[in-house]
Amino acid sequence: MDERVQKILAQWGIASRRRAEQMILDGRVEVNGAIAHLGQKADPAGDRIAVDGQPIQPIQRPKLLYLLLHKPRGVISTCADPQGRRTVLDLLPPALQDGTGLHPVGRLDTDSTGALLLTNDGNLTFALTHPSHQIPKHYRVWVEGRPPEAVLRQWRTGVMLEEGLTQPAEVQVLRQTATATLLAIDLREGRNRQIRRVAEQLGYPVQSLHRIAIGPIHLGNLALGQHRPLTDPELDVLQTQAVGFLQRPNQIE
Repeated sequence: MDERVQKILAQWGIASRRRAEQMILDGRVEVNGAIAHLGQKADPAGDRIAVDGQPIQPIQRPKLLYLLLHKPRGVISTCADPQGRRTVLDLLPPALQDGTGLHPVGRLDTDSTGALLLTNDGNLTFALTHPSHQIPKHYRVWVEGRPPEAVLRQWRTGVMLEEGLTQPAEVQVLRQTATATLLAIDLREGRNRQIRRVAEQLGYPVQSLHRIAIGPIHLGNLALGQHRPLTDPELDVLQTQAVGFLQRPNQIE
């Protein structure tokens, strides 16, 4: 059955669907010896698909993996870095670094710590990182100063950033010192450095940012820099959400 090439690459664990789209745009993907174009369809049972000149086959698809990583500060949430900085894949044992297709689901910026999902399931990555998918993410954030209730109320209702108004967020004060405040922040959207940008705009810059959970998946006592496989109940929740999202009109392709 014909399917879009980027979807095939995602299903086979070659790359997330967004990364597969970029690979196609970069001319790295061929179908039957010709450079593929974005939106092109192919039959994985009969067409010859190659990435960087190397043919791929469904039987080569690696086992699907689902991991939770406790990301340390200073580690990049990408598979590779042209500047040679340490990436999240560098934290994994060699057997998980090569040939598995593992990649981060979304990102934590370099200075942030905490929960980060890794998988080679491209469809799950596509569903969980799509802008219209709203899996909650839970943070503990130290900000400078002592923001008053009026500022917290503005944060909760929405703050205007360059690309538009942020969605409502849950923001609660957990602790205060003379010079800083610890906030519990729950988000259902994931703009680039959103919490840091909002805090800066409101006049209370972030001192440290730690993600404690993604939906039902909590760090618990997972040590810094370590990873663990998702439990069956955790995976069931994510896959149920992903299937529901992918079955929406206009999402499957």
